[in-house]
Amino acid sequence: MTALMKRRRINLSRARKALTAYAAIPIRQVDVDLVMSIELAAKHDLYAYDAYLISCALTMGAPLLTLDRGLERAAAEAGAQIFEVPA
Repeated sequence: MTALMKRRRINLSRARKALTAYAAIPIRQVDVDLVMSIELAAKHDLYAYDAYLISCALTMGAPLLTLDRGLERAAAEAGAQIFEVPA
């Protein structure tokens, strides 16, 4: 997140809101569907870790929280729900 702030993609207020939203999310470890992830990475020109996040969101039926516009766009194109952080 600090990289986004350094690049002036978000401000401190928005970063705090994102962290507050993140803290409210119950987190558990799940297996990643590697085949789905590879297909997503190839189709959307993603790094593996971005594809893993989308794969997990799709598999779990959970919304994806991200400030990365490229990841958000790829996730939406893949059919994942996006959790919007209020401005």
